[in-house]
Amino acid sequence: MKILAVGHNYPGFPASAADEPLLSLKPDSTLLRDGKPFFLPDFSQQVEYELSVVVRIDRLGKCIAPRFASRYYREVTLGIDWTARDLQARLLQQGWSWELSKAFDNSATLGTFVPLDELGGNVQSLPFRLCIDGCCVCQGDTSEMIHRVDDTLAYVSRFMTVKMGDLLFTGSPLCGIGPAAIGQHFEGYLGERLVLDFHVR
Repeated sequence: MKILAVGHNYPGFPASAADEPLLSLKPDSTLLRDGKPFFLPDFSQQVEYELSVVVRIDRLGKCIAPRFASRYYREVTLGIDWTARDLQARLLQQGWSWELSKAFDNSATLGTFVPLDELGGNVQSLPFRLCIDGCCVCQGDTSEMIHRVDDTLAYVSRFMTVKMGDLLFTGSPLCGIGPAAIGQHFEGYLGERLVLDFHVR
């Protein structure tokens, strides 16, 4: 099982006009499920959350045509793609790969999956929002994505086989990115359905 994360996939980012999606990989050891708390790592002083709609792949696929990509998923949720921003900046400054800043243990918080049909059936028409300590900090809609889910899935499948259980973090709008602090309570909604609920410790 692999986790793919799309970066700069909403308007406003420097690379948001790129012709191809910006992708990173996370190992399965990054997964944090079932509302368990996220513990800030001791190797970073600047950990940031990145809210993302997450699609779960449920079929084996290779070289998928965009028009058929919707057959490869049926459930969605919200997730947090955590980034150790200070570590990322330091690695980039040195010209090194920055995977360690995004692929550390428990750096992919995952909400409860919901059948897409129960949310209207269109992955590119999903309103979502994030609340921290009871205050709404971000509202977005998947219709605003630069690279649509089906196009991204087709693109990925040119290079690597997608398998049942793989996860696609589809990217965060600018409002869905911010600093994390001990004690925060995160709640994420798809439409009016609460799918993400955890604390930062």
